[in-house]
Amino acid sequence: MKQFLITVAGVFAGLVLFVGAFFLFLAVSVASSLSSASERASLHHPTVLELDLRSGLTDQDPATPSFFSSSKLSVLKVIQTLRYAETDDRVKSLLVRLPEGGITPATADELRLAFIHFRRAGKPIMAHSQGLYPSGLVISSYEVGAATGEIWMQPDSSFQATGVSTSEMFLKRAFDKYGVKADYEQRYEYKNAVNPYLHDDYTPAHREATLGWMGSVYDTAIGAAAEDRKLDAKSLKAVIEAGPYSADEAVTKHLVDRLGQVHDAEASLKARAGEDAQIVDFEDYAAVVRPANKGASTIAVIGAEGAIVTGHGSGSPFAQDSNVYSDDTAKAFYSAIKDKDVKAIVFRVSSPGGSDTASEQILAAMRAAKAAGKPVVVSMGAYAASGGYWISSDASAIVAQPSTLTGSIGVYGGKFAIGDALARFGVDMKDVSVGGGYSDAFSGSKEFTPAQRAAFAGWMDHIYNGFVHRVSVGRNIPEARVREIAKGRVWTGAQAKPLGLVDEIGGFYEAVDKAKALAKIPASEDVKFKSFPRQKGFWESLSHGMGGAESSMKVLAAAGWIMADPRASALLDKAAESRLRSQSHAAVLAPRELPRD
Repeated sequence: MKQFLITVAGVFAGLVLFVGAFFLFLAVSVASSLSSASERASLHHPTVLELDLRSGLTDQDPATPSFFSSSKLSVLKVIQTLRYAETDDRVKSLLVRLPEGGITPATADELRLAFIHFRRAGKPIMAHSQGLYPSGLVISSYEVGAATGEIWMQPDSSFQATGVSTSEMFLKRAFDKYGVKADYEQRYEYKNAVNPYLHDDYTPAHREATLGWMGSVYDTAIGAAAEDRKLDAKSLKAVIEAGPYSADEAVTKHLVDRLGQVHDAEASLKARAGEDAQIVDFEDYAAVVRPANKGASTIAVIGAEGAIVTGHGSGSPFAQDSNVYSDDTAKAFYSAIKDKDVKAIVFRVSSPGGSDTASEQILAAMRAAKAAGKPVVVSMGAYAASGGYWISSDASAIVAQPSTLTGSIGVYGGKFAIGDALARFGVDMKDVSVGGGYSDAFSGSKEFTPAQRAAFAGWMDHIYNGFVHRVSVGRNIPEARVREIAKGRVWTGAQAKPLGLVDEIGGFYEAVDKAKALAKIPASEDVKFKSFPRQKGFWESLSHGMGGAESSMKVLAAAGWIMADPRASALLDKAAESRLRSQSHAAVLAPRELPRD
């Protein structure tokens, strides 16, 4: 028994050492990286910021920092940092590294507005491309480059931005071959997310809707590029469609301005910036500067990026989470309602949809904010479709980019019946159930019975009719008219505005201007932004991921004591301060109980 206890104690001590050492290493690494970023972004000389778009952007910063995020910059972070850089005398110009493939069209629209605003502040921008190669949305990358005012291209690369394309993989024949039955209901013919399971080619409605939004995106990109490069849109379109071109030919056709390596572009901007000018990575600059947040009035900013689901997020930095949780988002609205400083709310939505019940919970919270006298303006990002439009529909105003994908007012649902497919391989799937005839409706062993399908179809009709009614009331459009433009069809922001589905074309700052107007805040007055939910810091997120602040502090303290490392003490002090700050904020920002929907 004594030996057993000794062994258990040894294992426990080993675990403490291992976990403690791991988190100490992690903490020191993070502190070191922050310190390095600060050193790299030290602005003691005239500075050229370099924004690399090749690794992609999220739409918004996550409420909880994640160790596994594939992108460290968001669209909102970029445009807010650029607004700050406009007034920073140390920042002289901006170099943009263009992706070789496509970029999300609405992201291109948002960056374009930000670049134009930056240039109007008297600060030049240059884009460098290592080639624009075949990709469905590469034309949007060209739109971003055109907005900079000067495009460089690497010698011997290629300009292949000649249009917009997409591909769909249809599985119906494979399903038929192997006995899989896709048993789905759609409301209605344009709600085509499940068409690849039901058909072996585009239906007329599917093709019409797809070509519709693609044509709108293409026209927007061409029109924007032509305007920014001071060219005729029809002529530019003709030249682009006659491609592809070599880099040399692209210069001759006035599609780009100069050839050169990225080093040459950097040297050119540094020479213009002045003696001892330096290149600073945009991400490093964004990490250490704090955009001015001044003004007598406060506007709340609530974010929603990803699929809409019920519940709340884990809050762990170890989770790779990109959902819109209805509990968290509703709570953000109620917190903004209780904050007496908040005069209006900008709700940034970038979601393809999700649960109808989760969407309704968020919509109810938005209505509560309006009832409390706080106007809500939706700023649509890459897309705000289906459930993303549901949660937007009753806003005081909706602002969308011309290439935002929105609408999709419709619903679908169903199941895959795989019993026959499994039987072909000697696997028999049998059901046993008690209760009513609908109790096994969603068994994967067989298709819906006629009675089950009738009941399920009735449920789909109920959700669809409710969606149409909410849009009719929220947008003040006759219900019959909503039914004409609904049917699950996706529209771009440019198409949605004349239909009455959005109010204005623009980005985040245009939504802020609209919120100021609705809250009767003078247009010339600066405002403070306050994020809901409050974004967690590194230590708070780490503590949450460890299962609680107190326990994680003990682990780190044990590691520091055992390893006798002075850096551990300093980091623990910093963690304790962060914890105290987070506790003081939590009492104000996170009420224990929320109203029930």
